[in-house]
Amino acid sequence: MQIAFAVNDVATEESQYTTIRLALAASNRGHDVYLIGMGDFAYDRDEAVRARAWRAPKSKYKTMESYLSELRGPKGLRERITVDELDVLMLRNDPAGENSPRSWAKMSGINFGRVAMRHGVVVLNDPDGLMQAINKMYFQLFPPEVRPQTIITRDRKEIRAFVDDVGKVVLKPLQGSGGAGVFLMTRDMLPNLNQMVESISRDGYIVVQEYLPAAQEGDTRLFLMNGVPLKHKGKYCAFRRVRSGDDMRSNIHAGGMKAQAQITDEHLRLAEMVRPKLVQDGMFLVGLDIVGDKLMEINVFSPGGIGSARQFEKVNFAHVIVEAMERKVEYMKFYRRNFANVEMAML
Repeated sequence: MQIAFAVNDVATEESQYTTIRLALAASNRGHDVYLIGMGDFAYDRDEAVRARAWRAPKSKYKTMESYLSELRGPKGLRERITVDELDVLMLRNDPAGENSPRSWAKMSGINFGRVAMRHGVVVLNDPDGLMQAINKMYFQLFPPEVRPQTIITRDRKEIRAFVDDVGKVVLKPLQGSGGAGVFLMTRDMLPNLNQMVESISRDGYIVVQEYLPAAQEGDTRLFLMNGVPLKHKGKYCAFRRVRSGDDMRSNIHAGGMKAQAQITDEHLRLAEMVRPKLVQDGMFLVGLDIVGDKLMEINVFSPGGIGSARQFEKVNFAHVIVEAMERKVEYMKFYRRNFANVEMAML
């Protein structure tokens, strides 16, 4: 197969990223694997989508470090490929990481991926589904039973009333990730509300979410593939993120610590409740962030942590994900062979 992973910028990829782990697994399984940055796509006069792509020399790589080093090193290949001829294009770029002067890059993967789908390329996650999920408003489209009480507004009076009613809340930007711009607010902190709102509202709307006491124990990241919990050899692809010190955020790059997850019936119940919409929206690989009996977030853009799950569960989940891609391509080829002619005859 020919597989490409679209990332924000190939030059800023790091060896521990889930994308590199998936690329390495695909390469070691004998596939032609490419990395494409958001500035590398092109739509040509012949209406084909092409891209400047990076590829590591054919070899069996033992580590992510060696794979990425070879890909970006002098032996790495720089090719102009036809994206329409790929078997799989996996969109692993995060629009939240694209700010001025690269705001143009937020939609690049979605837009070029959507065109590539016309030619039968399997694009994961589905560009139309990702378009819906471009900000945290997408989360509000899931059943209310899975979500904390939430308002989304720019009005300070509405925020003040919500804090006064709920007592303790989390404020964060509607668009963003990684724990940036996240504040804890209680009733006795209301005199500081104006400056918090001013700081967050520079980026647009504010999400105000009830604080869940279980958050003190951190959260659990559980991966779903094709709408169901990713499981291999009896182990779930999941891990816990625990706070460090007094920081309310459990994000790893915000100071959180990793730990092994214990997946409960409650976790599985939440996964089942969000499954129908995720499948409908074409979300192949997502990460659920679970606190207590609620979801805090559904990560559909470049969810990371496959390596952390492997660290604790001793299972190579990357190979399982690549195998699922292989099956999708086989299903697509089977469909074309057996049904394309039937559809043409009906026109």
